[in-house]
Amino acid sequence: MHPSPTTYPTRSVVLGHTSNKERQSMSTTLAARRLALCALFLLPGLAMSSWVTRTPAIRDLLGASTAQMGIVIFGLSLGAMAGILCSGPLLARLGAKPLIAFGTLGVAVSVPLIGLGAAAQIDGFVIAALALFGLSMGGSEIALNVEGADVEAISGRPFLPALHGSFSLGTLIGAALGIVATAADFSVVTHLMTIGLSGIVILLVCIRFLPPATGRRQKPNTPAYRSERAVWRDSSLWLIGVIVLAMAFAEGTANDWLPLIMVDGHGLNPALSSTGFAVFAAAMTLGRFLGGPVVQRFGRAWVLGASALSAVVGISLVAFVDNSVVAGVAVVLWGLGASLGFPVAISSAGASGENSATRVAFVTVIGYIAFLVAPPLLGFVGERAGLRGALVIPLLVLFVSIFLSPVARTQRSSIQIGKP
Repeated sequence: MHPSPTTYPTRSVVLGHTSNKERQSMSTTLAARRLALCALFLLPGLAMSSWVTRTPAIRDLLGASTAQMGIVIFGLSLGAMAGILCSGPLLARLGAKPLIAFGTLGVAVSVPLIGLGAAAQIDGFVIAALALFGLSMGGSEIALNVEGADVEAISGRPFLPALHGSFSLGTLIGAALGIVATAADFSVVTHLMTIGLSGIVILLVCIRFLPPATGRRQKPNTPAYRSERAVWRDSSLWLIGVIVLAMAFAEGTANDWLPLIMVDGHGLNPALSSTGFAVFAAAMTLGRFLGGPVVQRFGRAWVLGASALSAVVGISLVAFVDNSVVAGVAVVLWGLGASLGFPVAISSAGASGENSATRVAFVTVIGYIAFLVAPPLLGFVGERAGLRGALVIPLLVLFVSIFLSPVARTQRSSIQIGKP
């Protein structure tokens, strides 16, 4: 049977008879909000890849061993976990805009501090800067997803795939700049300071286009507040959370382990393994920017099922076929499968019932926790079964998510505010 297209519920505000000029103004405002959110989501990807590409130089500046560098990097994970866990209560109390503002500022400030700490050879300073980086990024990305889901609800068109595509684009830009900076022997401090200043500019230009209260909790003892509390008892939301977990595992596994899997598991040299990761990142970016029309044409449930299947096939080929050429092609399937799964699952959560901000925040937290848990879990299993053997873990979770994808057909009825 042919998959049915997704109908995106809209929140329409009708104030008497709206003139063409007023409608055009509202459309322009929403377009500016979209662009602002994309720029704000590009920054974490740009900052993260800038830090990653300079880790060898930072390690040399600190004179750190592999074990010591692991402790330094743990500061990033610790901060990110704190940011993710604190984001829900802060979002409910303050709304998304303050979280995005403070989170973006934190990212812009912390990245140069990482370089300054490394130049001063103070390990503790670098750990603290990385913790601030993780804290800021973890909190702001939850809020950005809530904003993105709200834009979808207002416009009636998919937006989260493109929003996440902006993060992937930022990752590619940051990686390219990092490679150039490393090849040109550009100082770590100057490089990361430039990234930080870019973040300040993005914040100052973009934050004014966001509304003030998206995601803010309703007052207690009101019907809206009681409906918000009921979200946690919605079984369909928990099932969507499992899909988000699976898709986060698929993406996080590649981000953290793909180059090493290609080197240790398939015998590629480091240059070719880096190329494999670049191909994965390019497939992710392409899939996200081109995914909106696919979601509209075939629907969320079909896209989630197809995405999980594509990722399963790609990861299976990497894990079980002992051929580096096949593995290289499989990386494209892996990247395309992971590209739409995470943002479309979040979009499905927002459309699964009332209080979309609470629903989006809930499943997004699940996803980002998976991003943090996946690397050490796969490392622990990979130490005993090999990294290719460890890929069985994301495979199993993704396989389950294929059969859960029909839950994304649940749609929220449109909400009319006011009457003509």
